[in-house]
Amino acid sequence: MKKKTSEDLELTLLMPCLNEAETLEVCIKKAMKSLKDNKIKGEVLIADNGSDDGSQAIAKKNGARVVNVPNKGYGAALIGGCNAAKGKYVIMGDADDSYAFDNIMPFVKKLREGYELVMGNRFKGGIEEGAMPPLHKYIGNPVLSWLGRVFYGSKIGDFHCGLRGYNTEKMRELDLQTTGMEYASEMVVKSELNGLKIAEVPTTLKKDGRSHPPHLRSWSDGWRHLKFLLMYSPKWLFMIPGTILTAIGLLGTIVLSFTPVSIGNVTFDVQTLFYFVAMLIVGIQILFFALYAKIYGMNNKMLPAKTNFDKKLLTFKFETILKLGVVMFIVGIILLIVNLVSWGSQSFGTMDVCAITRMTALSIIALALGVQLIFGSFFMGILQINHKS
Repeated sequence: MKKKTSEDLELTLLMPCLNEAETLEVCIKKAMKSLKDNKIKGEVLIADNGSDDGSQAIAKKNGARVVNVPNKGYGAALIGGCNAAKGKYVIMGDADDSYAFDNIMPFVKKLREGYELVMGNRFKGGIEEGAMPPLHKYIGNPVLSWLGRVFYGSKIGDFHCGLRGYNTEKMRELDLQTTGMEYASEMVVKSELNGLKIAEVPTTLKKDGRSHPPHLRSWSDGWRHLKFLLMYSPKWLFMIPGTILTAIGLLGTIVLSFTPVSIGNVTFDVQTLFYFVAMLIVGIQILFFALYAKIYGMNNKMLPAKTNFDKKLLTFKFETILKLGVVMFIVGIILLIVNLVSWGSQSFGTMDVCAITRMTALSIIALALGVQLIFGSFFMGILQINHKS
């Protein structure tokens, strides 16, 4: 018998499953009916994540195909399901009877139009009372979705809707990796970063039919989503905070290195200068972290090299930064010697504290930045090395 391929089937309706015996049958029946009513050549695929309540038998009895995914986690189950799917398109959704498997055509139409990821939006389609905890409805989902739009320029209004469709081959090419609930964010983020054509359609969410608690853990899974959004955006995690700290630190250091500044009855002098020095040094270190993260991400195919700056960063000669670091370190040594000579001219006795402190601050900046640039340049060189998988 000829093995079915993605050319044979148009659609796979994919459900991750971990002990969903209470609701799995009704979900499969709704999915099967949708395929039949809309004359779609497709399959229902259950990605089982180690159920011990008879879910596998229920799935097979109702005509679904079952693939066993030994790696634990929501993301792991869906990655395994995507790899096993035979449909040209996949529509995924939870097997807890909360999502509308009986209303899949808005997703199918968008996929047929050429969209490669079609997201459901529960806030536009309707959320049944009690279907989503208030913490998720009014804080978690809106805040994380807003951050996703800010960080990645996305237009998606509901980053975490579990009912979504995608082009199977395009999703496999993204090589999604996260095994937990943050898989939902990874799919959207990588789709945005790689330029996939994305659409959003309203969908509904109703209270699930399970008697046991949901697998979602509000705080730990929320943190995993937030952490993922930050880690895939070196710009917002490192570049912007580093730039702000560097700019403030540099401005304060320049001004207070020459003269104290008085605002009303408050005078900022050398004591304040050292705080600005610290801000400058820390800010530049954070900017280096942005470069490290960008190089690592691009070299490991986590982030695309989209701009000319990105491409140059991968081949940038780290010796240029190394030379600058050596120059800065030498400047620091010279300033230190000037300080010692000045002190020696006073027979190493008491000196003007403000004058010596300003010179000391400049010496510390040059020495610290020199060390940062020297060792940072070598680390950049290490990250630029391409390793075969």
